[in-house]
Amino acid sequence: MRPEIAEAYDTRATVSGTTFDDVMAEYRRRSDTAVAHLAGVEGIVYDRPSAQRLDIWGLGDDARPVFFVVHGGYWRMLSRQDTAFMADVLAARGVATVAIDYGLAPATALPEIVRQVRSALTWIYRNGGEHRLDTDRIIVGGSSAGAHLAATTMVPGWQESAGIPQSAVRGGLLLSGLYDLRPLVHAPANEWLYLTNESARAVSPALGTAPSTPTVIALAEREASGFVQQSTDLHQRWSDAADSRLLTVPGRNHFDVFLDLAEPTSELSRALFSLIDSTARTDDAVPTQTVPVTGAHS
Repeated sequence: MRPEIAEAYDTRATVSGTTFDDVMAEYRRRSDTAVAHLAGVEGIVYDRPSAQRLDIWGLGDDARPVFFVVHGGYWRMLSRQDTAFMADVLAARGVATVAIDYGLAPATALPEIVRQVRSALTWIYRNGGEHRLDTDRIIVGGSSAGAHLAATTMVPGWQESAGIPQSAVRGGLLLSGLYDLRPLVHAPANEWLYLTNESARAVSPALGTAPSTPTVIALAEREASGFVQQSTDLHQRWSDAADSRLLTVPGRNHFDVFLDLAEPTSELSRALFSLIDSTARTDDAVPTQTVPVTGAHS
């Protein structure tokens, strides 16, 4: 354990215990409210070996673009039921939300978690048409550990063996994430991740080939320093391969910034709308919105 690394990656130290508990409860409360009156399908088993499940919300009569969202929780807590609070906002714009579960650490090793999330993405690409999803318009996203896992679906190199095109993911909204996991070998998180230098490298999307799809790399104003540095570094690495925007959301912390996706006029929601709109075909394109960006951008 290295104290300076432990401090840099201690998200809980950035908020009070009461704030943390309140935000965790708000995830579930707002998710329940968001999906209460939406058409959807719950509990689809997307991966037979692990029996992990996903939900699809905001279905309509037309083929809808997809926001494939992965929950955070430092790879060891939360679920898909805590991660649908944006579903009604997106449904109002004709977009479906896919929220997924994955096995939690320490019972599930991180390489297996990555495999499961990629399996979920593969399932949606192959089977989404049966649920009137436009599988040529998939945007992935997530917060914290969920941003890391969403990023692992964006990088090239795994799609061919899964039988899907490298272009299956059309863009990403990565929020408050970690992308080079090697520092966690020396942080408290390794008490449940059991990473080695080799395994951490293998599951680090920042260390592989950059994707050729647009990305919004976002973070809250109040983040632990390691998360700020990792977002900045990923933006610098990926901006050479494709459009990458680095967005800092003022007045938010590592935990409550994710809830901005439940507000249709928030800067984070506008960034997501812009990514979705960028996938539209020329015959059904809708005007994109200008996305104000705080921080560097390419």
